Amino acid sequence: MPANRSIILICFASALAFTSMADAEDWRQFRGDDLSGLSPKPLPTEISGDTIQWEVDLPGRGLSAPIVVGDRVYLSASSGFDQDRLHLLCFDKQTGEEVFERQFWATGRTVSHPKMANATPTPCSDGKRIFATFSSNDVICIDLDGNLQWFRGMNYDYPNATNSLGMSSSPVVVDDTLIVQVESDADSFAFGLDVANGKTRWQKERPRKANWTSPTVVTKPEPLVLLQSASGIEAVKPKSGDTIWKYESGASTIPSSLVQDDILYIPSNGITAVSLTSGNGEEIWNVRRLSPSTPSPILANGMLITVSNVKIAAANPEDGEVLWESRVSGPFSASPIAAGKYLYLFNEKGLAQVVEITKEEGKVVSDYDFGEIILGTPAASDGAIFVRSDEHLWKIGK
Repeated sequence: MPANRSIILICFASALAFTSMADAEDWRQFRGDDLSGLSPKPLPTEISGDTIQWEVDLPGRGLSAPIVVGDRVYLSASSGFDQDRLHLLCFDKQTGEEVFERQFWATGRTVSHPKMANATPTPCSDGKRIFATFSSNDVICIDLDGNLQWFRGMNYDYPNATNSLGMSSSPVVVDDTLIVQVESDADSFAFGLDVANGKTRWQKERPRKANWTSPTVVTKPEPLVLLQSASGIEAVKPKSGDTIWKYESGASTIPSSLVQDDILYIPSNGITAVSLTSGNGEEIWNVRRLSPSTPSPILANGMLITVSNVKIAAANPEDGEVLWESRVSGPFSASPIAAGKYLYLFNEKGLAQVVEITKEEGKVVSDYDFGEIILGTPAASDGAIFVRSDEHLWKIGK
């Protein structure tokens, strides 16, 4: 074959690979790239055996959600009698074929409630690396091909930063800083780590109370990370950790807050809406009736949605007026995701429910029993849903 033709073919193949990566729809952290839980593309409105595109076996347990970067799905798991074997797995998004698996030993405390697992926090990515934290407070960074970049065993320095149920806060990455919450009744901290080497950029003492919430991010007028705890919300600069403002009326320690349209919706005495344009977290409204259980709130089809163990409630996001309540089959640990006017719920018994949400009602239009306990929040990418149990990872598509 002529040399110039070989070069053309190589360039063409490289262009195709680049286009495939560029066109791929990422879901790089818990509740998606923007932490909203919203899929920009329609998702299947029917979940059945016919819409399950693939199913793969997992080597260990986990409540962590899958994340999607390019044409790959990444997931954490933990195994062993003491949950001290840590797994990072990568699968081809289209076929489900395993690309790689990496295993590590936990360095911290692995004891947790039987319902939880060491692999409870959801990994995150900056598009170049995967960052995974575990209940043992081990923080692992690999590149997209699985090569170890760095490893931090936080319990070496802070052995009392743990609780009897297990840790679950999922990290977020903002530019070149990874934010990790390690909060308990004893030692309690938040950290900003350099993504390149895992070194501590800043460290803040946090309220000494067990906390399972995950940080969220404000992008305007400047990037801020919102750290939630029983004491409320602390807004900090991601690079320096400097505190900009605080909301000090308390907040839940399980469901996390939601940011959308310059408003912060806090699970606090029900739901409290706080303005982000005032610069000091000024309260707009509070409705006690909008009280979520474990799932975090979501804003879908122009409505604020909260999920309890037996019902979903829809409210006007501008004033908190409750529009309707609808019964669903719970209980739930996973937070919902949404696409257009459809809400996707996975209860702890493994029942998937697709709920059509309008201004008048919420109506279950499809359900499917996976027959396994599902506690992790699903991910969405390119019109497909990715959800895991302790035993399997599924792709649900049209």
